[in-house]
Amino acid sequence: MSRIGKLPVSLPAGVEVKISDNNLVTVKGPKGELQEQISKKIKVETNDNVITVTMKADDKDARAAHGLSRSLINNMVLGVTTGYEKKLQLVGVGYRAEKKGNVLVMQLGYSHPVEMEDPSEIVTEVPNPNEIIIKGINKAIVGNYAANIRAMRAPEPYKGKGIKYADEVVRRKEGKTGAKKK
Repeated sequence: MSRIGKLPVSLPAGVEVKISDNNLVTVKGPKGELQEQISKKIKVETNDNVITVTMKADDKDARAAHGLSRSLINNMVLGVTTGYEKKLQLVGVGYRAEKKGNVLVMQLGYSHPVEMEDPSEIVTEVPNPNEIIIKGINKAIVGNYAANIRAMRAPEPYKGKGIKYADEVVRRKEGKTGAKKK
C-alpha cells in the first residue's frame, strides 16, 4: 500500500469537492475550478473536510494509481487555494523578455525575437527584463509551460547562458586550456 496514498487530504475553508459516479473529482475554490478523472480501481471518499483515497482491489494497477490519485487531488486542492508559481531567469548579454498583451516576447540571441502566447489558464509576469514569473492553478500546466519556455534556450555549461529556473544550479564546465604552440 502506498505511503502517500494512505495520507488524507484536508480541505481548507472555502473549498468544495464533488465526486461523480465515474470518479470525476471536481475541486472548486477561491482561485478557480479543476477537474481530474481518477482511475476506476480507486475509491475516493469525502467526509468532515477530509478526502481519503483507497484501493478497491489489491492488484498492480490499483497500487500504481493509489499514490498518484492522492497526489493529483492534493495538487488540485493546493492549486485552487494558493496557486502555483514558477520563476525563470534569463542569463546572458542581450537576453531579455517583455510582455505584449498575452504574448511573451523574448530576445535570446537568435536573429529573431521568440514569441510565445500564454495558455488561457496561465498568467505570465515580467517584473524585470531578466525574470519571468508563470502563475496558474494547475500544477501540470504551469510546469509544462515553464519547461517549454526554458527549452527555447536551455542553459549551456560553459558560460551559463540561457533560461534557467530561479532555484536551478547550472553545473559549469572548464573551457579549453589553450596549449602552447611550438
